[in-house]
Amino acid sequence: MLLLPLALLLLFGLAASVEVKRPRGVSLTNHHFYDESKPFTCLDGSATIAFDRVNDDYCDCKDGSDEPGTSACPNGRFHCSNAGYRPQYIPSSRINDGICDCCDATDEYNSGIVCENTCKEMGRKEREALKQKAEVAREGFEIKKALMEEASKRKEEKQKKLIELQESKKSVEEQVETLRAQKEAAEKPEKEAKEIHQKAWEEQKAAERVARDQAKAEEAFLELDDDGDGIVSVAELQTHPELDVDDDGILSETEAQTLLGNSLQVDMGSFQNMVWAAIREKYKAEGPVEEEPDNQSDAQLDQLPPEEDYDEDDEDDEEEPDEESIDEEMKVPPPKPSSDVKEAEEELEKMPPYDETTQALIDAAQKAREQFEEVEKSLKEMEDSIRSLEKEISFDFGPHGEFSYLYGQCYELTTNEYIYRLCPFNRVSQKPKHGGSETSLGTWGSWTGPEDNKLSVMKYEHGTGCWQGPNRSTTVKLACGKETVVTSTTEPSRCEYLMEFVTPAACHEPKDLNHDEL
Repeated sequence: MLLLPLALLLLFGLAASVEVKRPRGVSLTNHHFYDESKPFTCLDGSATIAFDRVNDDYCDCKDGSDEPGTSACPNGRFHCSNAGYRPQYIPSSRINDGICDCCDATDEYNSGIVCENTCKEMGRKEREALKQKAEVAREGFEIKKALMEEASKRKEEKQKKLIELQESKKSVEEQVETLRAQKEAAEKPEKEAKEIHQKAWEEQKAAERVARDQAKAEEAFLELDDDGDGIVSVAELQTHPELDVDDDGILSETEAQTLLGNSLQVDMGSFQNMVWAAIREKYKAEGPVEEEPDNQSDAQLDQLPPEEDYDEDDEDDEEEPDEESIDEEMKVPPPKPSSDVKEAEEELEKMPPYDETTQALIDAAQKAREQFEEVEKSLKEMEDSIRSLEKEISFDFGPHGEFSYLYGQCYELTTNEYIYRLCPFNRVSQKPKHGGSETSLGTWGSWTGPEDNKLSVMKYEHGTGCWQGPNRSTTVKLACGKETVVTSTTEPSRCEYLMEFVTPAACHEPKDLNHDEL
């Protein structure tokens, strides 16, 4: 029973403390400066005046503190008590201007305007909004606690994996060096055997070329030896004007003798050793095949029987060929090498297969290469994993790693024109909605929030350069929420973007909301 009177006493005491007598427009925290029993000193100390000059609609203080309830001072401020809602200050110019700025209507005390006191309703709505916000904060913080717990486990696992990889790397490096030595040891005899095989093949090809050339020389000798006496003479050589030396179309006796090594005649051996090299390029067997003339010669036309020798029956039985068909028949293309000859030549150019011993060395070297490459690939993958883990562990994901779940993830926001993509701790980009190339709006820089909440702002820098402007950059402001989502993107200034990002990791442990605070 004693508790109720005590509670009532406290309640009345609280009410009494609130109802402190003070001039209109003065806040409760400043009431002690306005004591009517003594002169008033301007809050900036610029002057001291009689108290009856406070709120007399005449500005005496430079800071306007003597006229808290009138609009006399241009820099004055009026305090709205707004019981049941939030107290606030408004510029003194709004006092008695016919517009209710204070929800308790105290600013319009002498304007003739009747304003409804809306503080209680506004307070109710604000308390409801704060309650909902607090509920979101509580739920978000519960999610954050789970994220922190998961981050701690994940960090331990990654650190453990990093240590294991670093220890395993030494063993793999040794294995790589061992297999490298084995590969090099196997490749040395392989190289030598292949070089021997290559050299033998080249020598064989050279010998075959010489044999073919000798055969052609022998064939040419037999063709040039018109009388078959086993000797090619100057006169026999002169029957081949294509061998002309000075390009006058005639092979003179002197030119022929010169081609025969300044001799009048040569036998097969001398022809092959001396003459063939001099005439090989021009000899008809090696030169281009001459095309038949396009039209019949006069001699051919003279040989045709006269028209009267043909009767009408002959004309009916055989159609006389026209000039076009004759021309087409005379235009015979030069003969092309047969496919068999081409295949034979290509076959000669193919290197023969390796012998069993050489092939065994090649197989052994190939096996050693494959084993080395496989282990070397494993080492590179291991090094990539180590670098990736070291990079991830080096990031500042918050004091308890609460932001680590964002690493490796991307979140998009689609507007009327663009698709914005935020990949935390990596990059921000922009892509036209209806097709076009992606533009970088910055890569991860650092946390740039205020000292008391540094992890509330992310900065992404060094994006794609603007035309005649700076490189694009993005500031990402983080807010508490139950979900992880990009809520807005704007461009407050040219090439500088602002993104709003909601995440449970940004939630702080909520304090219980005290409704009496309003």
